[in-house]
Amino acid sequence: MNPKIILGVQVTDRLKKVAQVQKILTQHGCNIKTRLGLHEASNATCSPSGLLIIETIGKPAEITALEKKLKRVPGLVVRKMVF
Repeated sequence: MNPKIILGVQVTDRLKKVAQVQKILTQHGCNIKTRLGLHEASNATCSPSGLLIIETIGKPAEITALEKKLKRVPGLVVRKMVF
C-alpha cells in the first residue's frame, strides 16, 4: 500500500506565480485527489500570499516529481506530510 502524502505549499506572491503553479498542478492532475487553496480575503483586501493543501494519490515517484517541480519555483515553500 502506498503511503498517504499531503503537500503544503505556501505561495508568497500568488498573482505572479499563479500561471507557473497551475501549469505544474495540471501536469500532475492525475496525482491530485484533493486541492484546497487558502488566502486572506475580505471586502477591503486580498492577500498576495496563499496556501495550498494537496492530497496526493499515485506512486511515490510521481508525487516526488510533483514536489520537486513545485520546489523549483521561486517564492514557494513546500512541505510534505507522510502518513
